[in-house]
Amino acid sequence: MSERIFALPFNQLYPLYLNKIQRKGRTQAELDAVLRWLTGYDTATLHTSTLPLRDFFTQAQMPLASSQITGVICGVRVETIRDPLLQQIRQMDKVVDELAKGKAIDQILR
Repeated sequence: MSERIFALPFNQLYPLYLNKIQRKGRTQAELDAVLRWLTGYDTATLHTSTLPLRDFFTQAQMPLASSQITGVICGVRVETIRDPLLQQIRQMDKVVDELAKGKAIDQILR
């Protein structure tokens, strides 16, 4: 299962995130701000990257504060995930989920 997630191109995941947050009244600019903070990628790259998640996160510049991303996503505590790549993917899921749930941007960016 993890290998299938690792091979997923980012450009297939981004529209799903965008739909999720827009249904909750958030904007693409807010999503981009959160993802830029988490990955270090610029907006243009976020909108066009075809890299599989494995490579996307290998090249990402994750902030030190990403270790403060905690909580449950998909029934698993993010901070207890042992695989570093899977943890980074779930951290991204978690910050997008926080955005969709109405959390303030400055709190998401820790």
